[in-house]
Amino acid sequence: MNLQLNKYLADILGSIECIDEFTGEIKIYEQYESSKIMQAAVERHIEIIGEATKRIVELYPEIAISNARRIINTRNKIAHGYDEIENAEIWNIIINHLPVLKKEIEISMH
Repeated sequence: MNLQLNKYLADILGSIECIDEFTGEIKIYEQYESSKIMQAAVERHIEIIGEATKRIVELYPEIAISNARRIINTRNKIAHGYDEIENAEIWNIIINHLPVLKKEIEISMH
């Protein structure tokens, strides 16, 4: 596999694993909502996921990442529209979208 592509995939997977570590095995929204540190850490890793996804889409369009556009848009919103971020929106990503993305990335890495 291309080293650059492998790096981007590993960056996405590593960021998902960090988010999982930050939010804990039993994910509780109220803990996320009350922790500015957790929010900042999660948002930073969503930015990394979005940037790596953008690069994959541009350079390796044969790699299937569902919701790639939404991932990239979320990264842009965090980076440029920071005052529009809603905790519930990020939590939805954590609970519903990251597990799917993680499986897709793991498949692409093999």
